[in-house]
Order: sequence, then C-alpha cells, then structure tokens
Amino acid sequence: MRFSIYSEMQHWPGKSAERLYAEVTEQVINADRRGYSTYSIIEHLFFPKFSSSPDPLAFFAQLAPRTKQINFRTLLHVLPFHNPTMLASRIAEAEILLDGRYEFGVGRGHGWIPPKAGVRLGDVRELYDESLELFFKALEQERFSHQGRFYSVDDSHIYPPPPQRKMRIFVGGTSDYTYEMAGRKGYAVAVPPLLPYKALEAQLNIYRESASKHGNEPDIVWIHACYMDQDREVAKRDAEQGMRNFLVGNASPLEERASDDALQAAGYGFYTSGIMEELAATPYEEMIAGDIVWVGTPADVIERIEETIGVCPGLTEVAITVNAGGIEHWKSIKTQEIFADLVMPHFQASAARTPETAGAIG
Repeated sequence: MRFSIYSEMQHWPGKSAERLYAEVTEQVINADRRGYSTYSIIEHLFFPKFSSSPDPLAFFAQLAPRTKQINFRTLLHVLPFHNPTMLASRIAEAEILLDGRYEFGVGRGHGWIPPKAGVRLGDVRELYDESLELFFKALEQERFSHQGRFYSVDDSHIYPPPPQRKMRIFVGGTSDYTYEMAGRKGYAVAVPPLLPYKALEAQLNIYRESASKHGNEPDIVWIHACYMDQDREVAKRDAEQGMRNFLVGNASPLEERASDDALQAAGYGFYTSGIMEELAATPYEEMIAGDIVWVGTPADVIERIEETIGVCPGLTEVAITVNAGGIEHWKSIKTQEIFADLVMPHFQASAARTPETAGAIG
C-alpha cells in the first residue's frame, strides 16, 4: 500500500500566488523527507478557487533538485488544451529532468474550461479522443503518422525519444468508457476527491472486470481531503473553514458554466446534475460522517482507510489532500507529520504481519 499526497492548489483571497507556490514547495519537500511515495498536482486553469496550477511540469522541475526520492505526478494533463505531440515531447523531457520520478494522467478536463480556453464545447469529446490516440502514438512509437479531423502528421517523431521504461499512467473521470479503457490498457485510475465509494462503485467494477479480461492488475488510487489532531474536537474545529472552502472551491466554476443543454450535448451531463452544488452545501458534520472528508484523530482516519480497503479491491494507494480550501500552511504540515508518524506505520505493520493480505490489495 502506497501513501501519497494530492493537491489542487486552491488559491483563496488573502494569500499571494507567490506565497501559495512557496508553501506548497515546502510541503512537497517535507513529504519527500517523511517517506510519502508521490506528490500529485492537478492541471487546471482559469478558476483559482478550484486550482491555481496551470503548469505542474514547471513546478516539479524546480522541486527535483530539492528532493531525493518522492515521485511527481500530474493528475491530469487535460489533452484538449494541448498539442498532443508537443505534450508527449515535454513528458519525454520530464523523464530526464525528473530522473525517472515522473508519473502522469490524461483526461478530457472539466466542462467549464473549454469556453475560457477558446475551445468549442461541442468539439471537446472528439478532440479528446483524437488527441489521446495521437498522444500515445507520439509517446510510444519511434516514428508515427496520423490523419484526423484536428491533426495531420506524416512520419514524425518526438525528441527526446520516448521513455524506455514502462511509466505508470492514469486516467480519471466519471464515464463508463474511461474505466473500460483503463482496464483494457492497464492504466491506473484515481478516484476523484469528495466522492464516497458508492458514487463510483459501478465504474470501478467496470474497470476491474476490464482489467481482468485483458490480463491486467487493477491499480486504484483513493483521494481524500484529510486533517488530524490527537483531539477529535480540536481537529474538527481547526479544519472546518478549510473543508468548507474545499467543497465550495470545487463547485465554484459552475457559476460560469455553459448552458445545461450545451454541456449535456458535449457529454458533460455530470455538471448539470446538481451534485457538486449539493456537496458544496453539505453541513460540516455531514461531510465527516458521510465520508466526504476525513477529519479526526489518527485512529479515526485509520478506521476510514481500513473501511475503504475492505470495499475496494484493487486499491494500491491512498492519497491525502492536506492543504484543502486554502487551509493554513502550518496545518498542512501538521497533518503530513501526524499521518507519517501514526497512520502509515499502522498499515506497514499490518502488511508485515499478513503479507498475503497485503499482496492482495497492493
């Protein structure tokens, strides 16, 4: 079982962008020192309360010389807003600059981004499908050609050459097709934060069945916002504003979304369902009781993780978000420390006692 950290880098008023990047830099360096396997950052544009992270590769490049072992992961590169051959070239370069410590995912992106990026909403689905095909041609083949609606490539190649090692590749989203493809291709999937297991149980079953059919092992990463203290009431008090902000920030771009008809026609019906708005309005106690966020003592969080392991075959990694909703930097470091000191060792000890069980889940 791996333990990692995931950050949306939400940027709330009262803090400069420079300070935000400096604080997250310190959090990554601390995570490396404390033995977390990976630091993941979303790629997201235009909506700072959701995320202020338009270029994770640039952020990771300045971290590589300051860390020793932690992996860096982009969840996800949003393909419709990249030239796929240029993105493949940048990933090949990152393989060198990050010394083989880079992992990435690719996806279609949120439905509120296309109008801000100047991409026609009705083109996004077809553009993503074609970009995905061309991207992997460029990343996996020495020479490649492609003819499609958006791109025409004749006998091209990328440089630096494609990575020689098998990279851990992720896809994410909520569509059945995404999960079937991930299982077929042997990709990992990351469960979006805020969603309890039941919300994606059907899609995860599709993923596991597809992986089994094609001879691949499922590789599921579970992401949850987390805050801890030895005293449960102190934890709940200190985390409340950050967790409320986290949910509100995730729903905030919906205020500027396209029409519901346009979103549904483009395959973004999820954003018209009202689910995100309902989550943002969830009372704080219900967030905790309903497993939307993890807030409490180390024992409380251990219990939540054990429950997740019990219901989610194929779970290989738990990722916590420690800087949710613009929470104070010292609180982010505090949770990283407590989790490394008291939560991770619990599962490492369990694995040592029951290696056959540990092998079954990771």
